[in-house]
Parts: sequence; C-alpha cells; structure tokens
Amino acid sequence: MTITMDEVVYEGLVRVVGRRKISAFLERLARPHVLGDDLSAGYQAMGQDVAREQDALAWSEALIGDIHQVQS
Repeated sequence: MTITMDEVVYEGLVRVVGRRKISAFLERLARPHVLGDDLSAGYQAMGQDVAREQDALAWSEALIGDIHQVQS
C-alpha cells in the first residue's frame, strides 16, 4: 500500500511518532472509523495500553500547572 501526504505532515509524524511506528499509529487511528469497533471495547483496549496511559497521565498532570497560572 502507498499513502501520499504532504511532506510537512510526514516530517511531523516522524518527529512525534517515530519513523518505524507510523504504520501502527495510522492503523490505530483509522481502525475505529472503518471497522465500527464497539466503543466500550475500544476504551478497554486504550486503558490496557500502558504507554498511552502514562502519556495521558503526564499530560493531565501538566495541565494542573496551567490552571494555577490562569488563576493568578
């Protein structure tokens, strides 16, 4: 399969996702839109993804600092 995209988008994927991880990233992104997976099964799978959960926790913890800045 060949997918064509703007070079800037590709470079962003390489920077953010990693060169050898783009296919898996795009598949996870597209899967629920084309297979009609059950929503609860999808949430359960996301919850079992340890790396994703760690990233989500780090992101939400970083937001706490933003709230303090807004209130000041």
